[in-house]
Amino acid sequence: MAKALDPHAAIVTEAAGPDEGGTLRTADGRPLKQALVRSSRRARRRAFLLVLPLLLFILITFVVPIGQMLQRSVKNDGFSANMPSLSAWFHENPRGTEPDDAAWAALAEDLQAAAKARTIGVVGTRINYDMPGTRSLFTSAGRKARSGIEPPYKEAILEMDQKWGDPKLWSVMREASSPYTSNFYLAAVDRTRDEQGNIVSAPAQQQIYVKLFMRTFWLSLVITFMTFLLGFPIAHLLATLPMRRSNLLMILVLLPFWTSLLVRTTAWMVLLQQQGVVNDVLVWLGVIGNSQRLQMIFNQTGTIIAMTHILLPFMILPLYSVMRTINPSYVRAARSLGATSWTAFRRIYFPQTLPGLGAGALLVFILAVGYYITPALVGGSSGQLISNMIAMHMTQTLNWSMAAALAALLLAGVLVLYWVYDRLVGIDNLKLG
Repeated sequence: MAKALDPHAAIVTEAAGPDEGGTLRTADGRPLKQALVRSSRRARRRAFLLVLPLLLFILITFVVPIGQMLQRSVKNDGFSANMPSLSAWFHENPRGTEPDDAAWAALAEDLQAAAKARTIGVVGTRINYDMPGTRSLFTSAGRKARSGIEPPYKEAILEMDQKWGDPKLWSVMREASSPYTSNFYLAAVDRTRDEQGNIVSAPAQQQIYVKLFMRTFWLSLVITFMTFLLGFPIAHLLATLPMRRSNLLMILVLLPFWTSLLVRTTAWMVLLQQQGVVNDVLVWLGVIGNSQRLQMIFNQTGTIIAMTHILLPFMILPLYSVMRTINPSYVRAARSLGATSWTAFRRIYFPQTLPGLGAGALLVFILAVGYYITPALVGGSSGQLISNMIAMHMTQTLNWSMAAALAALLLAGVLVLYWVYDRLVGIDNLKLG
């Protein structure tokens, strides 16, 4: 009897041969094709069960948090959930409708209810995101509303504070009456809405996020270029030296990974400050005078220097892994055919290193875009990146929706650059080792 090997399930099935109709069957009488399909399905199920823990890990730690971040960037029910009557009035009346007695009555009812439930601070915080300086207006009204608000409600509320009659405030409350809003994305690109709901530029003193995004991407590009200039010759040296010596030097490249990031950043603070080691050496050598010490920290210079040093191994390692596989006979053949050293490098050697260069540049750039600790410690006001602003909204202002919107835009920018890289270079050409 013949034996048929299933390449997918790696099992051996005995075939009894064709029946009267010419259909191949197994020893137990089942059609051979059906048996092979069942075995293949069983093998795929087994493979899926093997990778299921990894899929669950990625889903729980990566996909779900990103989904929550994207939802948080467009959803904030701090006002709508705690001011239901006024929110209902906004939904029933179109934009441009002047607040009538029903609107003021709804406002009075919600203020009293929110004050009693101790959620007036949440309401004020939500409005304060879109109209700074209004949180105290709500908390003050909440304290006064505990004793009750008597009709006529408009006069009673305006007696608390004349700011309640500001059309801008009512426009902001209308926008906040829906739990879903695009205002956080508008604020993230320095835009806002006027009293009529039109999208306009934010006041000049509030336009900070676009500049931070531009600074983040620009500094990340500079840092990526600096790591290339420093890392390329180091990787070439490691790839051409004998294995014994290159392994010794590779330990020096990997040594920063064994040192805390905070320690390395603090070390740069000691080196770069005006009374630090670098300035002391320059003064001792006579390069600069004692009164001409360089300001290399708490600015963009400090951020570039420290982050270039920290991210340098991420450029060296992909370049080294590719350079190690390049056959040196290619360059020797080019030189034997009359090419100069520069021509041989430019036309023969360098193109072969592009997969490693692309991988290193992508790693360094993406890591630089999201760095937080180093710019916070050595960057000062001019060396801060958008990640520092995201952290500030998460830990200080507690405006998580704004932080989520900024993070979503940063993620979108990185994905666009990744797509551009794929179109120009090809992600299939990327090599990490």
